[in-house]
Amino acid sequence: MQKLLTRDEFREGVFARDGRTCVTCGMPGQDAHHILERRLFPDGGYYLDNGATLCGGCHLFAESTELSTETIREKAGIFEVVLPPHLYRDQRYDKWGNPILDNGTRLRGELFYDESVQKILTPVLDQFTTRVKYPRTYHLPWSPGCTDDDRQLTEEMLRTWDGHEVVVTEKMDGENTTMYRDYIHARSLEFESRFDRDRIKALHGRIGFNIDDDMRVCGENLTAKHSLKYEKLPHYFMVFGVWVRDTSLPWDDVTTYAALLGLPTVPVLWRGPWEKFFLPNWHFDTKTHEGYVVRPAAAYTLREHATRVGKYVRQGHVVDSHGHWTRHALEWNGIMEGVE
Repeated sequence: MQKLLTRDEFREGVFARDGRTCVTCGMPGQDAHHILERRLFPDGGYYLDNGATLCGGCHLFAESTELSTETIREKAGIFEVVLPPHLYRDQRYDKWGNPILDNGTRLRGELFYDESVQKILTPVLDQFTTRVKYPRTYHLPWSPGCTDDDRQLTEEMLRTWDGHEVVVTEKMDGENTTMYRDYIHARSLEFESRFDRDRIKALHGRIGFNIDDDMRVCGENLTAKHSLKYEKLPHYFMVFGVWVRDTSLPWDDVTTYAALLGLPTVPVLWRGPWEKFFLPNWHFDTKTHEGYVVRPAAAYTLREHATRVGKYVRQGHVVDSHGHWTRHALEWNGIMEGVE
């Protein structure tokens, strides 16, 4: 990782590297432009390779994203993409952290609903879909299932939880799935027909019209066994979150809304003030539980997800060294007797 600079060091370093001229048109430089918005970074994002010298006109085009992040890096001779830790290396992003799909369509990122960002993006708003990719959840520091590719909450982040009420829910071993009024998808936006998705797609066909506009219901598709076998599920789809635009509703509202849709939530294992619950010493059966997720009892925003939500995942939660669970023989999970 590059050295984090002060604001003044960033400005002078960017100007010096670019010869104080706009990297895109050669006019005298006026702004040390953040290629990715500094508010996306927990530390401010003042890294040399996250900056480029732009003139006033090109700066406006860069802010509106009509001038892409890739073009700016290329013109500035920048080969290292500097990303906030919660964003994905295999994903393209515009200036404001909105994911860009291969066809040029954009998803709504954590800053999309900011009023000032909406105004800036006016020239390109027609390129956005209503879909939102479920955000990455960081591992708690004591999570044994954390791999080299995963992100981990720091002790400093956890200290900000002190005094706040949290809800600890069971982390179910299924496929993260999002339902809208008119669409359904997994972590990626594609939702190709697959043996374990048919029931969930049929469920969405029955209840989707009851989901409000600007709302999405997130849960686990538990139709098929992944690495854990469930024998008595209350439903093949269990809700763990309900979002309105960029806000995750309070847990009490999640349970109420799920019930209105006729859906159960994932099991609540504990609820109370964070400082009174010492999770590292909490033991549970890893043969029947994948782990747990800690979230605020109150509402929180998409931007806050990376620091306000954490997970514990058991060691060896990946099926085995032979590959993804879909490459193994299909095995259905069990449902409670009497459940339709």
